[in-house]
Amino acid sequence: MEENTAQAAAEFDWTQVVEYLKTQGVDLAINIAIAIAIFYVGKIVVGLFVRGLRKVMQKREVDKTLETFVGNLVRMALMVVVVIAAISQVGIETTSFIAIFGAAGLAVGLALQGSLSNFAAGVLIVLFRPYRVGDFVEAAGIAGSVEQVQILTTILKTPDNKTIIVPNSQIMDSVITNYSANDTRRVDMVFGVSYDDDLDKVHKTIRELVEADERILKEPACTIAVSELADSSVNFVVRPWVKTSDYWGVHFDLTEAIKKRFDQDGISFPFPQLAVHLNKAD
Repeated sequence: MEENTAQAAAEFDWTQVVEYLKTQGVDLAINIAIAIAIFYVGKIVVGLFVRGLRKVMQKREVDKTLETFVGNLVRMALMVVVVIAAISQVGIETTSFIAIFGAAGLAVGLALQGSLSNFAAGVLIVLFRPYRVGDFVEAAGIAGSVEQVQILTTILKTPDNKTIIVPNSQIMDSVITNYSANDTRRVDMVFGVSYDDDLDKVHKTIRELVEADERILKEPACTIAVSELADSSVNFVVRPWVKTSDYWGVHFDLTEAIKKRFDQDGISFPFPQLAVHLNKAD
């Protein structure tokens, strides 16, 4: 008797499911299919819109940093609209959903204060532009070329080709050194010669090498002067001005040229020496 009752209940439940699928299942499937179509078509439209927006900004010669930041922000905002539209198609009330989403967003915002600070820092970077894409900077203890300025992070590429992702808040909380901000830079170099060398000859030799390098600017004039009478050497400072892009090339080439020329002219590079005198005790 109990087995017959359980069997009848099972048959009844199955019949209800079949009836529901017949009446509502087709509409639900259609709505789900439309929602999926809205999502994918909307995603394509958003991508096309963002690409068009970036092309417009490129034609207007908008800064690359601002272009990337605005593009990412617009993409995120439009994708939220697309997701809400797809959900509403399934039959979920978007008004209540938005209210729930807002409450959840408040809770998530409190939990993700670090991310919000990164976002705020990203906005400040775009507004005040302490650096731009392509600049070589040192910030938050990292030195490298700016690859991208994103909503939450800045992507740097180091001289040895490592990609480093730095949170924007850490960058804004630190000292930022932008080596590419100005068109020219000064190369600071120090060369030590022996106390026995002719200082006028040393000065003349360095001056000839500086004037022979076409990358070194005539204005501002290069400083060549005795800076220190050290323990084992007389130190000369050599401070030529160059274009920012020529900085390391001039630094390396001038160092090598001075070494070779000093060897040729008999000018010595002293090394630290310590004189020890031993007195025999009675």
